Amino acid sequence: MYQRTRVIIAGADRGFRVALKEVLRHAGYVVAGETGDGRSLLQQVFQHEPELVVMEESLPGCEGMDVAGVIEEHRVAPVVLVVRAGRRSIPELLRSPGIYGVLTRPLEEEMVVPVLEAALVSFNRIVALEKKLAELHRTLETRKMVERAKGLLMEKYAMGESEAYRYLQKLSMDRCQSLARVAKEVVDSLGGRIKK
Repeated sequence: MYQRTRVIIAGADRGFRVALKEVLRHAGYVVAGETGDGRSLLQQVFQHEPELVVMEESLPGCEGMDVAGVIEEHRVAPVVLVVRAGRRSIPELLRSPGIYGVLTRPLEEEMVVPVLEAALVSFNRIVALEKKLAELHRTLETRKMVERAKGLLMEKYAMGESEAYRYLQKLSMDRCQSLARVAKEVVDSLGGRIKK
């Protein structure tokens, strides 16, 4: 799953970045970029479009949580946050926008890959669910438009419901257009735009 995954690393401590880069490369990740501050991180994220971002909680230039929120808003990549050991509010961090995993410092090498894998799986699952939701929304909008068009045909031409639907289907096939487009044209010509 994680092989050849492109990662950007962000942390104020250069030694930490070097150590993490070595762990990631050893595990098969590609380090696409690294930076020591939040603004530069956002620039690199939008320039390189990585599959994963690993960053320290306290980044100069931007609050770490704000950076994660911006990355989440654009659905670019999951963020794994690196915090100091003993931090008590890790469950709270995991509820923050954009945070898909938490690693503690000093890093335990055997924990890095499982946390990153889990972050990638969770992020990809959410993106897939959002796509499915958008498709369902489009399907619902199409059905509403078709129902409105059927209603107008039934009212205007005294058609039955199945007859109106068959008429829309025939128009769709004759014109080689989607049912949604044909229904919208019928609604626009017979009854104006749908009132929402």
